[in-house]
This record gives sequence, C-alpha cells and structure tokens, in this order.
Amino acid sequence: MESDSESEPKSTFPDQEDLDELEDENYDNDEDEEEEEEEEENSNSPPSKAQIQAEQVKMESLLRRLSTERVPLRVHDVIIKGNVRTKDSLIESEVEAILKEATSFKQLLRAASVANARLRRLDIFESVNITLEAGPPELPGTANVVVEVKESKNPLTGDFGVYSKPEARSWSAEASLKLKNMLGYGDIWDGSLAYGWGQASEISTGVSLPKFKALSTPLSARISLLSQDWLKFSSYKERALGLSLGLLSTEKHDLSYNLSWRTLTDPSQMSSHTVRRQLGHNLLSALKYTFKIDSRDSPVRPTRGHAFVFTTQIGGLFPDVRSLRFIRQEFDLRYAIPLGFYRAALNFGVSSGVLFPWGSGSLSTPSCLADRFFMGGSASPVCSLTGPTSLLGFKARGVGPAEPRRVLKDNSGDGSSNDSGVDHVGGDLAVTAFADLSFDFPFRAFREAGIHGHAFACTGTLSRMTENAFRGFSFSKFRDSLRSSVGFGIVVPTKLFRMEVNYVHILKQHEHDQGKTGIQFGFSSPL
Repeated sequence: MESDSESEPKSTFPDQEDLDELEDENYDNDEDEEEEEEEEENSNSPPSKAQIQAEQVKMESLLRRLSTERVPLRVHDVIIKGNVRTKDSLIESEVEAILKEATSFKQLLRAASVANARLRRLDIFESVNITLEAGPPELPGTANVVVEVKESKNPLTGDFGVYSKPEARSWSAEASLKLKNMLGYGDIWDGSLAYGWGQASEISTGVSLPKFKALSTPLSARISLLSQDWLKFSSYKERALGLSLGLLSTEKHDLSYNLSWRTLTDPSQMSSHTVRRQLGHNLLSALKYTFKIDSRDSPVRPTRGHAFVFTTQIGGLFPDVRSLRFIRQEFDLRYAIPLGFYRAALNFGVSSGVLFPWGSGSLSTPSCLADRFFMGGSASPVCSLTGPTSLLGFKARGVGPAEPRRVLKDNSGDGSSNDSGVDHVGGDLAVTAFADLSFDFPFRAFREAGIHGHAFACTGTLSRMTENAFRGFSFSKFRDSLRSSVGFGIVVPTKLFRMEVNYVHILKQHEHDQGKTGIQFGFSSPL
C-alpha cells in the first residue's frame, strides 16, 4: 500500500500555505510599487527652496573654480555648422589656430570670444555662436568647439548719406553698394559714388578678400576716378585715375601700392607761378607702409594710453620719365594721462612730416604740388592720426607758404587792377603739436551722454625745403615760423565721430594765414 500510495502523482494545486506565501509576496510587491510611484511623484514635483539653494551653491563653486584655478583642457575638434556658401577653410583659418592654442578652460573661453569677434568682423554673417561640448569619453580633459554661423539672407546691401565738412564749407552725397561672399571666401565686392558740392567727387569699385588659399593676409584691389577742386584754396583742380592694391594688412602693419595717372588743371587761369608750372600730367607709382600702435582706451575721448603711427611712402617705382620720384615720411605720437578727478585727462600730441624728391638733381627741383603737406581746418588733433594737418582756428589749407595769383586788369579802361588773392602752395616740412585738457561737467545728464569740456593749445609750422630752400633753414627761422592758438569748448562724442563747438583765440599767425578768433565747429572721425 505504501508503495501504491507512494506511486500516486503529486497534486498540482498549491496548498494553503503556498497561497498565503503568494499573497504575502504580492502584498510586498504592491508596497514596492507604491513606494516607487511615490518617489516618481516626488521627483516630478517642483524642487524645494533648499534644493535650489544647494544647486546654486554648487554652480557658484564650479564657476569660482573655473575662473580662479587652472583647469586643464584642450580642444579635440572644431565643428562648423550653418555655412552654406562660406568655405570651411575660411572659418577654420580665422578660429582654429587660436582655439587649439588654449590649454585651460579659462584660456579657451577667452579664445572663443576672440574667435567670435574675428568671424563677426568678416561682415558676412548675421550671427555667430560658439559653444563648448565635452570631448570623446576615451579622451578625458578635451572639448569640442561648435562654431555655428548664420549667413546673411540678402548678400546685397546698400548705403546712402549726406555729409558736411564745415572747415571747407562743403557738402557731399555718398552712396555705396556691396555684394558679400559671392565666391564663399568672405569676398566683398563694392562700388561707391561720392559727389561733393565744391570740393571732391569720386567713383570707385573694388574687391577685398580676408584670406585666400595659402595667403594669411587680407588682399584688396580698387579702381577709382577721383576729382578734387582746390580752386578756392590753391587755384587748381586735380583728377586722378588709379589702381590701388592692398598687399598686407595686420593689426600693426599695412602695406599698399598705388598707381595713378593724375592731371592738374586751372580753369580760372588765375593761378600763381608755382601752380602754373606744375599743371599737366604726372604718374604716381608709390609703395606705402604704415606701422601703427594704439593702446588708448578710446580713440574719440582718450583718458589713458598712447598711440604711435609711422608712415613711409616711396614714389617713382614705375620706369617712366613722368613718374614722380619722392620720399614722404610722416610721424604721429599721442599720449593721454588720467588726472583722477572728474574723469579729467591731459592729452599731448606731436605730428611731423617731410617730403623730398630723390634722384639726380632732385634737391634743386620742386616737389609735386599734390603730394605736399597742407595745414589747417577744424579736425580735432586728439583723435586723428593723419599726419601734421590739424591746426585749430585756421581755415583748411589756410597756413603756410603762399603766392599771389595773377593780377586781373579791370575792363573799365582806367588801368586799375583787381587783386585776386593768393594761392596756398603747401610745404615740404610740417610740424604740429598740441596739449588738450578734457574734463566732465558737474551735470549728470551731460556725463551720461558723454558730453564734456576741454581746453587746448595748438602750434604748428609749414615750410619749403626743396629748390635748395633747405640751405637757408635754421632753428631761429623754424621758431619764428610757428603759428599758435588756444581755446576751450564742448565736445559731443559719438560712436562714429567727435563733434566740437570751440571758442578759438589766435595767438600768432603770418601775413597770408587765414586764421580767425571766434566760434568754430569741428567734426572728426578716428577712422
């Protein structure tokens, strides 16, 4: 029996104890599920104030560590997005080198800021965004830099404006048209037209490339037709058809070549002897080099720092008898010293220039009238670095050597003559110097607008050195030839120019100088 009972199959239904255990497991599972649901509900609920403060403390601690400590980090890859027409090589040439030089997080942030500014300076993108992403997991301490650009929807832009030159009492209308990035190399094709009432008109077209192929420097080419009217000042008109090439352009260095066919005419037939003998055609073939350092805190209202510009121009590089052979040297120095009250600053400046022909018998021949230095006008010497040209209180081209124009016979038959004035013929040696004290007004509205006052003193001289005139040069004659003026006024600086309303008092001027004590308006651009 026992064997029979043992041979019977076991029941497949669970007994009561098994059911009780199963119920206990189900109950425990239900409790676990409820706890998980409660945790999920708690995670979906908004964080508490304590949690937010803890996260802020963590973030501040991370930012403090990144800004104060040197966190090693290097760039693994530069990823470019968003460019359609623009070549990858152009963007890489602007940003890749500076980004991959960074060896820490802080340096990488600074390099990304510089790279962003470089791309915006190309003037072909609507927006530029640079973000940092973690590098590959197998390469710790690396980051990928994502450069995302948005190209301009309309590559064709235009501009039009009407501008005044109070010192010359003239107006000009200027229009320009630009076609950007047509070839994808950041190229800008432009045409411009400027028409001046009473002085200068110009039509030109050109192209500029920020970088091309293996060349690491910007290139530019421009063809222009320029017409300048100097009848009122020097009894001649100048017309020049030329080609200019930009060969080198960096932060401190600039090299260009200019080839122009120039024509000087006198429609009035009243010009002086010096002007008459230079009328006709000449060829300008010149190489120009400029070295510039400007560490001032502002080009419009500098309160600290210095600026230095050194320019050399060599003419006569084209093998033609009508090619003008000369060397023109210019020098500009500016220095600003803060005084520590009312944002006051003392600015000093000296500018000089010399022009002399080269070649056989050059010192006995006159220099070209169109290349000489002319002085005067209301441009501020504080922000301009354009050579020895500015002397406040004197009219444009109203300083320096002058010769009487032709005397016109009166048609009345009594034999009397009509004095037709003088021609200012410029000089070969020019020197100017100034001191300018700027200060804030005690009015909050003026300070917020940047309007401030200044007091100044200017001096300068312009002399002939060619045709053996240098033989009679002496320090005493140089001192006696100085002109000077003092004054004070209100300055309204803007992002584009500096406007001044000054009262100027002439301390010293020569016989034919056109200086006048009184109110003078001035507009100056630091560009």
